[in-house]
Amino acid sequence: MLKLYTDSDTDFTPALAQAHGYTGFISMPYSVDAKTIYPYEDFDVFDSHAFYDMLRGGVLPTTSAISKERYQEIFEPDFAAGHDILYVHFSRAMTATFDAMDQAIEALKAKYPGVRFEEIDCKGITTICYPIVYSIGEQFKAGKSLDELLAWAKEEVDHWAMYFFANDLKFFHRSGRVSGLAATMGTLIGVRPLIHMSQEGKMVSVGTAKGRVKAIEYLVGKVGELGLDVQNHILCIGHSDAPEIAHEVGRLIEERYGKQHIVYVDVNPTAGSHCGPNGVGVCFHAKNR
Repeated sequence: MLKLYTDSDTDFTPALAQAHGYTGFISMPYSVDAKTIYPYEDFDVFDSHAFYDMLRGGVLPTTSAISKERYQEIFEPDFAAGHDILYVHFSRAMTATFDAMDQAIEALKAKYPGVRFEEIDCKGITTICYPIVYSIGEQFKAGKSLDELLAWAKEEVDHWAMYFFANDLKFFHRSGRVSGLAATMGTLIGVRPLIHMSQEGKMVSVGTAKGRVKAIEYLVGKVGELGLDVQNHILCIGHSDAPEIAHEVGRLIEERYGKQHIVYVDVNPTAGSHCGPNGVGVCFHAKNR
């Protein structure tokens, strides 16, 4: 029997994961005032507005990797039961947490030989992961095999593009998660840094836009420039407590390119600890990233 896993850094919730065929859900932690918080374990519902208001007030959360021991605790019940596992997760290129997971899986495979553990790297974090996790789950529910799911991912993961703008770069500067981000970028009033998820699974600076209107126009324009069969796939608009801006982006996309299957997504708190409040991004099916 095959068991599907995903994690909170994909912007899925446990309830949403279960609805799409996932029985395993891994909470990625963040810390506030030296207290480590596990999303959907230490609270049931993510209060996006309260979290990002806390950041607006000056709180700077930190994030940390999960230990080898915690990974073993998470996966061992399915290893012991002889279940094969497919874990659809956020980018390996952005964290050291998967080094600990690799050690845990190696130990579990030695203890339970014959169990197959596979993974699909979404090559990104937050909203870009959403349509990949969604699509894998729907195919799994439709009866696709593990090898069929892996083959789909090999072809399709690089066909999901995400572009977004940040509002306050102090979060990114501290974490160092965006390559090519100048120290002075975003310090000028009204300048919005523009960022995308690269084919290597990293956040990369692609320039700036002067003002919110031009930043939104950049996102909308990218859908037309890179989009591939966009109307026949879900289009995800993620935001860090900026619903009005997110819906404006959606309205402009439909005005320009026709009716879409748009899903609006709250950026999860662990990823949000790095990007900060008032950011908006669009993820769509594309020719390439």
